[in-house]
Amino acid sequence: MTGPLRLERRLDTPKWLKLTVPLVSIVLAAIIVGILLAATGHNPFSTYHQMYSASVTADGALTSTFVYATPMLFTGLCAAFAFRMRTFNIGGEGQLYMGAVGASAIGLVLGDWPRPLLIVAMVVGGALAGMLWACIPGLLRAYLRTNEILTSLMLNYVAGFFMYYLIYDSTSYWRDLTTPGATVFPTGKTLGANATWPGITIGSFTLPMGFVLGIGLAVGLLLLIRGTRYGFEMRIMGDSPQAANYAGIRTKRKIVSVMAISGGIAGIAGSSQIGDFGHVLDPRGLEQAQYGYTGIVVAALALYNPLAVVLVSLLIGGLTNAGFALEGPSFPTGLVGTMEGIILFTVLGGEILARYRIGLRHRAIAPASVGPAPATEMSS
Repeated sequence: MTGPLRLERRLDTPKWLKLTVPLVSIVLAAIIVGILLAATGHNPFSTYHQMYSASVTADGALTSTFVYATPMLFTGLCAAFAFRMRTFNIGGEGQLYMGAVGASAIGLVLGDWPRPLLIVAMVVGGALAGMLWACIPGLLRAYLRTNEILTSLMLNYVAGFFMYYLIYDSTSYWRDLTTPGATVFPTGKTLGANATWPGITIGSFTLPMGFVLGIGLAVGLLLLIRGTRYGFEMRIMGDSPQAANYAGIRTKRKIVSVMAISGGIAGIAGSSQIGDFGHVLDPRGLEQAQYGYTGIVVAALALYNPLAVVLVSLLIGGLTNAGFALEGPSFPTGLVGTMEGIILFTVLGGEILARYRIGLRHRAIAPASVGPAPATEMSS
C-alpha cells in the first residue's frame, strides 16, 4: 500500500527542465506578487509599469540599476563560489568592509600613481584584505572543525566595528583631520582623482567599471569550476566529502583556498564601492546597504551559477532601484522586501522540483502473524 508523499532525487535532470523551471518560477512569482499588490490596494499592471520605468527607461534609471547591481554581483559570486563546495561563507559583508578598508588605504597612500596602475593596486589591495579576513573562518573550519557559518557571520560585526573605529573613534590614517567639516562630524579622507574608476559612458548611460570587472570574474570562475582540476575537486567535495577523502584530495587546503577566493571576491566589491562610487571610506553607508547579505539571496536565486549571478544581480538591482522610486506613503518599504522574498521562495521551490520528483512512499504490508501450533494430547 502507499503512504505519505516523499521527494525522490532525480538521477539525471533533463536540460529542458533546468531551463524551464526558473522561467516558470519567475512567472509564478509575478502572479503571486500581483495578487499581493491587488490585495494592498495597488494596480499590479500600473505598478509593474512604474517599476520597469524606474529601473530601465526613466532618465538615469538604467545607470542607477547597474550601480545597485555592481556590489550585489561581487557578493553574489562570493557566496555562489563557496556554496558550490558546501562551504558556507556568510561573511561576505565583513569581507566587503575589509576590502573597502584595504582599497581606500591603497588609494590614499599611492594616490600619485598613474590611474591604471593605481586601479590595479586598489583591486589587489581590496582582494587581499578580503582573502585574509575570509581565511580566519576557513582555517577554523579546516583544522578545528568549527562551523564556518557562525564564525564568518560573527566576523561581519568585528569588521564593521573595526571600520567604525577607524573613522569615528581614532585618529587613523583613513580619517580626515584637516577640513573644518571633519572636526564637527568625523569623515574619511576623500580619494584623489587618480583613484576614481572610470565608467563606460554611452549616451546618458554609464556602465560602472566594477560591473565589467565582475562579468570577467564570473566567466573566470565558471572556467575554473568546469575546466580545471581544481574545479573538479571542488565539485567532488561538494557532492561527497567522503569520496573526496577516499580519492586523496587535500580537503583542508581546499576549504581554506575556497574561502580565500570567496573572500577575495567580496574584497573586490569593497574596492569597487570605494573606486566606482563612494571615493571615501563610509562605514555608515556600507553598513546600511547590506550588500553582503543580499549577495547570498542573489547566489541562491542564481542556483550558484556564476553567469546566472550576473543576470540575477541586475534583476535585484533593478528591483531595489524601483523600490526606492516607488517608496512613499502608499507604498511602504516592507512591500519591496516582501516582493523579493516571494521571488526567492518561488525560485528555490522550483529548484527543489527540478532536482527531485514527488513520489509515494510504499508501505510494506506485514504478513499475518501465525500463532504456535496447538498442542496435541498423547494418549498413553
